[in-house]
Amino acid sequence: MTTGECYACGKEARFDELPPRERIAGDAYWRVAHCFGTALPGWLVLLPRRHVTAVHQLTDAEAAALGTWQVRLSRALRDVTGCVKTYVVQFAEAEGFAHVHFHIVPRGAELPPEHRGPGVFALLRRPEPEQVPDDLADDLARSLRARLHEA
Repeated sequence: MTTGECYACGKEARFDELPPRERIAGDAYWRVAHCFGTALPGWLVLLPRRHVTAVHQLTDAEAAALGTWQVRLSRALRDVTGCVKTYVVQFAEAEGFAHVHFHIVPRGAELPPEHRGPGVFALLRRPEPEQVPDDLADDLARSLRARLHEA
């Protein structure tokens, strides 16, 4: 797959045009977006800004920034959503989504037991009526951005 065929790289190429939900925050190495197709508000995706298909391909600088972003996003999600913890998951195996990306998923106290741990992925790829509406994802993005700038 070339970067021209990569969904994440296509979004990166249009970064300044993206809605708030797709450009929550970023630095020279990473950008943060609200996950699409999820029924769980606040489900974030952390993506390298260059095309990478495996974690071992990250540069030392990208790797150093990765841990900081995971903790900063977890703290911001706690403050904005009230979640009790976050899940951090990386597979990058879905067709069209081989670009490395980390799911940063808020786990609220009210999340039913069947959706905890790996069961949270049942809340992804939901039918459109169940998905987080774009306006809510944009509002969350703005709140998260503000919280990240305070930290």
